[in-house]
Amino acid sequence: MKYFKYQNILILLSCFLTGCNEHKPSSVTYLAGDFHQHTTFTDGTLSLPYLMEKNYYFDLDWWANSEHGGSSIRNGMLSGFDCNGGKAVFWNPDSIKGRVESAPGSDNQIHRKMWRWQSIMDFSFSGIIEARKRYPDKIIFQGVEWNVPGHDHASVCIIGNEFSTLPDAAAVAEFEYKFDDRDTDDSGANGWIKSSNSGHDKALEAIEWLKQNYRYCAWVIPNHPERKGKYVISDFRDMNNICPEVCFGFGSMPGHQKAPERGEYSRRSNSTGDCTYGGTGIMAAKVGGLWDAMLSEGRHWWLFANSDFHDTINDFYPGEYERTYVGVRSKDAKGIVDGMRSGNAFVVQGNLIDQLGFYIGNSSMGECYHAKSRSIWIKIKIHDNGNLDHVDIIRGRVSGLLSPSSAAYNIDTVGTTSVIARFDSTGGVVDLAGVKSMKWKDLGDGYKEMTFKVENVTGDSYFRLRGTNLGISVP
Repeated sequence: MKYFKYQNILILLSCFLTGCNEHKPSSVTYLAGDFHQHTTFTDGTLSLPYLMEKNYYFDLDWWANSEHGGSSIRNGMLSGFDCNGGKAVFWNPDSIKGRVESAPGSDNQIHRKMWRWQSIMDFSFSGIIEARKRYPDKIIFQGVEWNVPGHDHASVCIIGNEFSTLPDAAAVAEFEYKFDDRDTDDSGANGWIKSSNSGHDKALEAIEWLKQNYRYCAWVIPNHPERKGKYVISDFRDMNNICPEVCFGFGSMPGHQKAPERGEYSRRSNSTGDCTYGGTGIMAAKVGGLWDAMLSEGRHWWLFANSDFHDTINDFYPGEYERTYVGVRSKDAKGIVDGMRSGNAFVVQGNLIDQLGFYIGNSSMGECYHAKSRSIWIKIKIHDNGNLDHVDIIRGRVSGLLSPSSAAYNIDTVGTTSVIARFDSTGGVVDLAGVKSMKWKDLGDGYKEMTFKVENVTGDSYFRLRGTNLGISVP
């Protein structure tokens, strides 16, 4: 693979934003993870135990089993190319709860479906518990890939009681039953009341429910948002407005990176932007595009990557190619959720880098820095695994949140964002836009250091980084 690329998110620089003060850097450890992967519990090809082993093999520190809501006829613990001779094992109909619904299996017989809420609560989570016992130094979540009403998919995870003395996954199962667009079970299971809304209103109701019940211990991250053209910027603004503590970013660096159409993005699928760019969707890849429009409001809206593993034909295993590194203050489940929400994270493809320090003063990624003068220093330190060509510093202006009644609320571009500096191994290379590279300081053993002075700081801004193994001006 030639098109390795990473992007990571910003520091908000603010003289005026509430609560943004200079402070001592917090002590964080960066943990590599993946929050979106599929097994034979839904439409994956490998069993849950086998895929748990692959997460471990590729040295992830944390991961979440987050696969489709709805229903399935296969037992994900026993079915898969890795076991039982590749033959599917179907659910015993006597063990299935909820409304009866059936579908043909690979043996051409009709089998009763199990609703995803039950397979999560009664079976998949048992596999997660076993994986925790087998890999006690890893943090393993049970999540779900939400079929978002009116849209495409989103990864959802709720800590709930998953890590308590008597753990259960009832919280994420209840969410799936109530709000998944493909779960049509209306049996009133467990006394749960199903949402009667539809479309975008139902999606917002679901995030409101998380806000009321699991505000600081859950995430909603829209997956591959460009792939089917079913998300626009007003959707993200609405979702973030409902609960920024739960919905705080997107997976615009999608999985399926091995697929012939990278990320499975294509014009034929009505993908926004038609394809990926260096493996990244246009919402994050375009300078001055949708992501920058969100950041220019001062929104804490971060970029994440995941494998979206289904099979070895179109996908890399979790951790094999893409990783999200999250800065945590505590090496536990709550620390992961807090770290993701904080924005102190960076995403990587192809193991391009594995360490990053990005500071203005004592403030790091996702934090605010109170500028005391009209000049600031940006400091960057990276550990390069041998293929890094250059690093860009991108700056945008922060103007404040837009009102939903404003015409600008539907606009997904912004004209105040640009590449302001670039670093490479030689310096002096000028791109087509006239940006001239500066030489980074080589510290040896793969470590590179960069410093840049920003002059004439007169208002609120944000800064983010982008790096690649591709040469300057390569499309």
